[in-house]
Amino acid sequence: MSDLARDIDTIAKESRFSGAVRIDRGDEVVIERGYGLARRDTGTPNAPETQFATASGLKGMTALAVMCLVEDGVLALDTAARSVLGDDLPLIGDDVTVEHLLAHRSGIGDYLDEGDDGYEITDYVMPVPVHTLLGPEDYVPILDGHPTKFAAGSDVAYCNGGFVVLALIAERASAVPYHDLVVQRVWEPAGMRDTAFLRSDELPARAALGYLHADGERTNVLHLPVRGTGDGGNYTTVADMRAFWTALFDDRIVSSSTREDMLRSRSVDSERWQYGLGFGLVAETGFPALEGHDAGVSFRSVHD
Repeated sequence: MSDLARDIDTIAKESRFSGAVRIDRGDEVVIERGYGLARRDTGTPNAPETQFATASGLKGMTALAVMCLVEDGVLALDTAARSVLGDDLPLIGDDVTVEHLLAHRSGIGDYLDEGDDGYEITDYVMPVPVHTLLGPEDYVPILDGHPTKFAAGSDVAYCNGGFVVLALIAERASAVPYHDLVVQRVWEPAGMRDTAFLRSDELPARAALGYLHADGERTNVLHLPVRGTGDGGNYTTVADMRAFWTALFDDRIVSSSTREDMLRSRSVDSERWQYGLGFGLVAETGFPALEGHDAGVSFRSVHD
């Protein structure tokens, strides 16, 4: 066993980590292993092949689907959200563009504002029954009524709702359902065969359940939308994430110029984190990253 594998095993044991880890260096798989249980009731262990929820890890893939439409000429970075939304979501300003939404610089009010005082990740945060949230159009009622925080482009604020709005815009502009758009334009070109928009209330045997606490069997099924849309919620494997980064940098999803534009820093959020278009950038290194946290979900993938 390598020193790296031994260190990761030690960290996993000490932190009671439950999940899967994979590290690739070039074409070599350095480490690929699972820890803990995917299903506590049956004692099913996590494995590299386990499908895990990614929470906000989906945002980068939503952004890529949108940028495919930009490359097609269906949308542009300066397309005004209002031009596609029509009379829906009237509190979104006329100055908000696709680029503002992608870079967390739109200033729109957020239906799920993680910066709110008192917000706990295990709260029941959805204002409607979660089983009704199947696609972007279902979110229109809960995206509405949130006042603008700042003028578009004048500041930065992480915004979940902005990526649901992007999913809505992409679906309406392309006349292709959002979920199909991501599958066709991102996952299929990348060869991500084990990545899917699974329903949390009918997960297949290979998918891990999300648990609210380190102990106990209460799952997150009543906490999150039943199907991922725009801002988070797909399921994937560690191998598929390797396939994703490989395809992105092989220019199989978008062109190299579009990729470089997406991975250019547009906003500095903190000493730790900057934003491109849909992607986080590790402030210290500039490496692109996808990261997500939800009730019962924790995900992180970084490309050097």
